[in-house]
Amino acid sequence: MSNYFDSCIHKGVYQKRAIINPMNHPPLAEPIWVDTPAVFDNMLADISRQSQLAVDTESNSLYVFHEQVCLIQFSTEKQDYLVDTLAGLELSVLESIFIDVDIEKIFHAVEYDIVCLKRDFNFQFANLFDTMQAARILGWKQLGLSSMLASQFGVRVNKRYQKANWGKRPLPPEMRDYARLDTHYLIPLRQRLLAALREAKRHDLAQEDFRRLTQVQSKPNHRPACTCIKGYNHLTQRQLAVLQELCAYRERKARVANLPPFKIIGNPTLLELAQTCPQTHEQLAALKKLSHKLYKRHAQGLLDAVRCGLDMPFIKSKHRPRPSNVYIDRLERLKDWRKQAARRMGVQSDVILPRDVLDLIAKKNPRSQAELQALMQDLPARFTRFGEQVLAIL
Repeated sequence: MSNYFDSCIHKGVYQKRAIINPMNHPPLAEPIWVDTPAVFDNMLADISRQSQLAVDTESNSLYVFHEQVCLIQFSTEKQDYLVDTLAGLELSVLESIFIDVDIEKIFHAVEYDIVCLKRDFNFQFANLFDTMQAARILGWKQLGLSSMLASQFGVRVNKRYQKANWGKRPLPPEMRDYARLDTHYLIPLRQRLLAALREAKRHDLAQEDFRRLTQVQSKPNHRPACTCIKGYNHLTQRQLAVLQELCAYRERKARVANLPPFKIIGNPTLLELAQTCPQTHEQLAALKKLSHKLYKRHAQGLLDAVRCGLDMPFIKSKHRPRPSNVYIDRLERLKDWRKQAARRMGVQSDVILPRDVLDLIAKKNPRSQAELQALMQDLPARFTRFGEQVLAIL
C-alpha cells in the first residue's frame, strides 16, 4: 500500500490522452477491458483478494429513455479494470464483492452509483468509503474528484467526457482512459482522507455516514409529470391539464425513439404550449419556442394533445397541510443551532445532522436522552457529540 501511495504522489503518474499534466511522466499502463467470461473471471479472482477496492460507474442517462449502467470501473493498488456491462456477462456474482465486509469499496460521491447499481442489478452493499463525504466532513471546499486529483496528486483531468455516451461501443480509447481515472487514484486519496479524519477526530462521523449510504434507495416519483416542469405552478388548472397531456405525448414519443424526453421537446416549449393552448396550425407555428423542425415533426400530435387537455378534468394540486407553529418553531431553532455548530466545525450544516434526522427530531420532540437516542440510532457518534445540545434546544 505505502509503495503504491508514495509512487502516485511523487511520480504524478498520468495518462496523456485523458488528462493534462505539465510534468513529463510516463503514461499509465492500459486498463484491462473486461467483456468476456474468461477476462471477467480473472478480474473477479483478483478483486476478491483485495482489502480495498476503488469503484465507479458510468451510465447513459443523456442518450436513452431508460438509463442503465454501461460501465463499472474497479481499481486495485496495481490494476485498473473496465467492466463492459453491455457485453452479456453474468454480473450477479459481483454482489459477493459489494457485500463483503472484509473488502472496503471506495467510491467518490457514491449515492448515485448505489442507486444505479441497485436499480439495474439489485446489488446490496457493505463497508463503503466515500471520498467526497469524507472531504465534506473535513470541511474541504473543493469536493469534485477532478479538483481533488489536481490538489492532491497534481493530476488534471480533461472533463470533456463527463456527459459522453457511455453506451457507445466500441468505447474509444480516450473514453477508457477517462473512465479509469475515476478510480485509479481513489485508494491513495482514501489514505490521505482517512489520516486527516483521524487527526481531526472525525472518523466516527464518517463511518456512520458510510453505513447510512449503504442503505440509499431511489425515491419513487408519484407526482404528475407536469409538476416537474419549471413554471407549472403559475398555470391555471386548465393549462395544467393541457401541460399534463403534452407531457404524456412527449413521453410516448421518447419511449418509441429510445431517447430522454427532453431530447424530443424541451420543457420551455411545453410550458409555452400550455400557456397559449394553440388550437390551429397557424397559432402553433407562431410560438416563439417551437422551432420549424419541431413544428414539422410534431404539429398534429401537439395540437391533439392540447385539445385533449382542454377536454380533460382539471388537475387539482394537492396542498400539504401546514405544519403547526410549534413544530416550525422547533425546526427553526434546531436549524439555527445546526448552522452555528457547522460554522464552528467549518463544515456544511447537514454534516452536523442530516436533514431527515433533524426533521424527525423536530416532529417527535423527544424529552429524554433515551427518546433522542432512539431517533438517532443510526448516528451514535453524533448522538454522543450533540445529544445534550439538541435536548437543550428542545
